[in-house]
Amino acid sequence: MQLAFRPGPDVAAAAPPIPEGTPAYYVIEVNPRVSRSSALASKATGYPIARVAAKIALGRTLHEIPNAVTSKTSAAFEPALDYCVVKIPRWPFDKFPTGDRSLGTQMKATGEVMAIDRSFEAALQKAVRCLEVGNRLLLWQDPAWAGAELDLSPDDTRIWKLAAALRAGRSPEEISIATGVDPWFTRALHRIVTMERRLLSEDLTPTLLRAAKRLGFSDAQVGTLADLLPEQLRAQRLEWGIRPVYKMVDTCAGEFEAETPYFYSTYEDENEALPLDGPKAIVLGSGPIRIGQGIEFDYCSVHAAWALQSAGIGSIMVNSNPETVSTDFDTSDRLYFEPLDEESVRDIIENESGLGAGAGGANVPDSPGGGGWDGGELAPTIVQFGGQTAINLSQSLAVAGMPLLGSSASTIDLASDRGQFEDLAAGIGVPQPPAGVALSAEDALQIADNIGYPVLLRPSYVLGGRAMEIIQNATELVRYFTNLVEQGAPRGQPILVDRYLEGIEVEVDAVCDGEDVLIPGIMQHIERAGVHSGDSMAVYPALALSEAEVDTIVDYTRRIGRALGVRGLMNIQFVITGGGAYRSLDQGRGQGRRDGPDESEVYIIEVNPRSSRTIPFISKVTRVPMVRIGVNVMQGQSIREQGWEPGLVPARDLVAVKAPVFSMSKLAGVDTFLGPEMKSTGEVTCLPIFTRQIVCTPTNSTRTLLWVIVCGQNRSRISFGNGIGPTRSCARSFCHGPRTWLLARDTERTATFLV
Repeated sequence: MQLAFRPGPDVAAAAPPIPEGTPAYYVIEVNPRVSRSSALASKATGYPIARVAAKIALGRTLHEIPNAVTSKTSAAFEPALDYCVVKIPRWPFDKFPTGDRSLGTQMKATGEVMAIDRSFEAALQKAVRCLEVGNRLLLWQDPAWAGAELDLSPDDTRIWKLAAALRAGRSPEEISIATGVDPWFTRALHRIVTMERRLLSEDLTPTLLRAAKRLGFSDAQVGTLADLLPEQLRAQRLEWGIRPVYKMVDTCAGEFEAETPYFYSTYEDENEALPLDGPKAIVLGSGPIRIGQGIEFDYCSVHAAWALQSAGIGSIMVNSNPETVSTDFDTSDRLYFEPLDEESVRDIIENESGLGAGAGGANVPDSPGGGGWDGGELAPTIVQFGGQTAINLSQSLAVAGMPLLGSSASTIDLASDRGQFEDLAAGIGVPQPPAGVALSAEDALQIADNIGYPVLLRPSYVLGGRAMEIIQNATELVRYFTNLVEQGAPRGQPILVDRYLEGIEVEVDAVCDGEDVLIPGIMQHIERAGVHSGDSMAVYPALALSEAEVDTIVDYTRRIGRALGVRGLMNIQFVITGGGAYRSLDQGRGQGRRDGPDESEVYIIEVNPRSSRTIPFISKVTRVPMVRIGVNVMQGQSIREQGWEPGLVPARDLVAVKAPVFSMSKLAGVDTFLGPEMKSTGEVTCLPIFTRQIVCTPTNSTRTLLWVIVCGQNRSRISFGNGIGPTRSCARSFCHGPRTWLLARDTERTATFLV
């Protein structure tokens, strides 16, 4: 149910005139179903709305349904909260900087984050950290705002603009009158800004630092304002014995003892999250759903938690997304609803290792890196299933002495750093497109002149093709570097400049135990090389590849896994030149047909030392439990010991297709052209498409069996006559939209139609 309340007297002047006698509120709409906020409300209160609703639908009443959180009260017990929850939507404008950023009745967010703390100020600042928008904290200000009149109308940067306006001297009441934002919120923002001024002007003391932490200031924020590096600030904080404690979400404000291990951090006294007993591992989730990092990684995180539990190891989940299964209180043995940044993750690791507040952690000696710990056994962390968010934490965790389960930090860095990987690939005889590493536009111009245009520019440690672009000439190359700096990229960031090769793109997901490699299947992309893999339709098995090409891909995958020392999952993308950018899809029974182009070459494009967005797809279509196998490898079990034969798993007798879903109609002013930077917001799968054939005769007494892969909404009926050859076949099918791929075969040839 959505309600509209009469504005309070403080902001009434900013609203249209309201006639006397108007009710205090109006009901806008009622939806007789769960909504996108149902998951948020369930996670915020600990009250499982969908679970209770399902039991009511079966005929039970509220007082007959037990409260799954306390196991002592019934579902008729209204939740009572002793904390504050803040939700912030996650918008995709980091991907679409030219799009219309204004907010209105048309939804534009792709996901959301949720944060919990004892006060609104602390929960708000924690939620901003959860957004993962270029490491942007509430301190951030766009340089273009300096000296300008700020437009405070609703857009994705409004919270930062409100804080900037307060820093510029405007009062909370003035801002409330101008924007209609309730003064309760603007005054809370003003308290945050006031603390910023104190940290800038006063000497840092334990009392001041604790007060700042209770308002939600991160170590990075305090360090920036107090002129200290984050690691220096952390070391000082631990020396003063200032550590977070963890409180349980219990639905009853502590009136009854809860049984669900569901925690949030705050800076108070009593720690309710004593270390989990027995062997355990921490699984880092993927944060908010955004373009390039969607629900696929939640699938991986959940299956990782289940695999750990099956092996008798306690699973501890860390995530900030209320929309996911990984943040259900019963998915893992313990859940921390926290930002996925270095400070929060290190605090959780130390708490689970017996070093948290109330466990003597205040007096633990610092590591050489400062603020860490150099004795005893720390709980290991799995970073392979949380997308780029978790992978990006691997290096800082390793520097702090935090152990990783699976591939080492050096392996991850070697695969993620474009320059280092180029040297490794050359050393093991795996060809890459001609390339070089540039630190500036001048370097890139020189490299491009040497290898020839067009070139593909790719930064390291990015997600969803972020800032990747195909460049046709020197003018575009200079523009690319100018835009990169304007978007906040650090100067001197290594950029790989490689020759753009025309061909077909394929990718594999694999498990490596350091010696053997298991490949469940090869996926062929429908779109040309250069279109991001997340925006391209993918077909399993790769029907258009020759046996020689398949053998080469398997060989290169094995070489790379061994050379990198991967222990767990990896994703590799290849481009095959020769034979053009498109090929007919052969209805073969295995992966690879006997014939192929006379001259073709397989090049490796990139390696991701983690699970990918295609793991759920390939796991489901091949019935190979990739995540479970990978987690067991991380614990020391080889692929053979798990009963799997290394190499390429024989293809199943089916064809499956993964198709992207786009939301361009929701975002005005965005470039809809597909390229190296991912733009889709989801995907669908048609599964399975069995490779049966019905041979057609000239009289059309039988018909070719066509399978339709659809993406869209407008349902219509279409018919195809003579679809492959004159009077050779015809078929009819149903279509859901304008973008439909038809895979068919007759006695003479294979064809792919786009209608």
